[in-house]
Amino acid sequence: MTSYTVRKANPEKIRVDVVVAGLVDDGGTPRIAPGGEGIADAYGKSFGPLLSTLGARGKAGEVTKVSTAGTLKSPLLVLVGLGPADRVDTAGVRAAAGAAARAVSNASSVGLALPAADAEHVRAVLEGYRLGGYAFTRYKSSTDTAAPAEVVVLSDAAKTKAVAEAVEAVDPVVRAVALVRDWVNTPPGDLTPPTFAEAVGAVVKETRSKVKVNVLDEKALEAGGYGGLLGVGRGSDSPPRLVELSYRPRGAKAHLALVGKGITYDSGGLSIKPGGSMTTMKMDMAGAASVVAATLAIAELGLPIKVTALAPMAENMISGSATRPGDVLEIYGGKTVEVLNTDAEGRLVLADALVRAAESKPDVIVDVATLTGACMVALGDRIAGLLGNDEELIADVEAAAQRAGERVWPLPIPAEMTEKVRTNSKVADLAQHNAERWGGTLYAAAFLQEFAADQRWAHLDIAGPAYNEKGAYGHVPTGGTGHSVATLIELARSLA
Repeated sequence: MTSYTVRKANPEKIRVDVVVAGLVDDGGTPRIAPGGEGIADAYGKSFGPLLSTLGARGKAGEVTKVSTAGTLKSPLLVLVGLGPADRVDTAGVRAAAGAAARAVSNASSVGLALPAADAEHVRAVLEGYRLGGYAFTRYKSSTDTAAPAEVVVLSDAAKTKAVAEAVEAVDPVVRAVALVRDWVNTPPGDLTPPTFAEAVGAVVKETRSKVKVNVLDEKALEAGGYGGLLGVGRGSDSPPRLVELSYRPRGAKAHLALVGKGITYDSGGLSIKPGGSMTTMKMDMAGAASVVAATLAIAELGLPIKVTALAPMAENMISGSATRPGDVLEIYGGKTVEVLNTDAEGRLVLADALVRAAESKPDVIVDVATLTGACMVALGDRIAGLLGNDEELIADVEAAAQRAGERVWPLPIPAEMTEKVRTNSKVADLAQHNAERWGGTLYAAAFLQEFAADQRWAHLDIAGPAYNEKGAYGHVPTGGTGHSVATLIELARSLA
């Protein structure tokens, strides 16, 4: 078990196996970042030439290891790039700390001399380091799980109340993100809708959370008229579930409803995906995992905000009973939808859950979903799309994401997309899919908007950043990332 502490100390004098400092690019010249000035002083005039020899430039994500040869009390110095000197923020610090965690995993003690002059930066260092060191080892026959026994964050603000509160807030966030990563990384055969629902209940029980759980099985869904979930799930041997979490603290300042897409595996249904596109489809439940984990963290933090979280879970498979293109489904609440592409299934299960969420008359609804490949075409694989029906809410979510170190980008829901959703079907109230190639993310959001009623609503399309198929970067590992969990928690803080 690693011990994490914050204390005031000189980075050049602290006795640890490894000391980590930031390096910035100051107009083409690398220099030490705030928090590590004593290291540059210890090296004196030789520091610049040393960096030049090593090829260190301060580029974001760059890691350079230096044997100190007695210049510092620590035998090894690790320099982590923070990027341009005039753009250092908590997001950059969080990412640098994550890169450092992977670089020093074999050390027994680590000192982090990264920019940490205030509580927010201290929190960024701790969150980044702990999340950057994440590893999913459940299916490994042998693992090297060595981790430092002690990690010290160096900060002149170490003894302040604000720092103490920031440190206390780190644990729930880190655990929540790690929980999502674990669930997303779990093979789909081991996390079907029923087993996912059971796993949620087990976590609530194990953590003795103040969150209550209600699970609707296929019989309850049939009785309640949840046509979206039933339509998507009827091709699978594993029946769908709707998991509802509720957190009701005394003196709640607001009511936040969260909805997350929980497609535990997506074959595309009868509109089948190409084989290569199915490999990572265990991650299609990342939205559901995120809203569940965020709710648990909000409760653990004791935030005075009422939360209702809905996680519609289904497996989109192929069989003789699978939904066909051309079928019409009746969504919970009565609206009918013509299914035109069974690989656009996420919006169908979200529709049921959004209507149910709106019934509770929350102040805000936010849904999270790995919804459209079109969003990845537009924004790449590290940025989530942000859409909604309320400009103030969109601004609040964007600000929360920035504080959390997660990247989102606002996109519009044009009036013409809303018109297409309502007129593209000749036999039902709404058309589930747009026949045209263009604007797929906008059309999907316009479809979801039909089920948010008159509530303030925002939609996060995390198709890109929910799963990292490439190498680790910053505090983000390969595989499930846990993207959006920290943003939802930050949004809850702001509402509270």
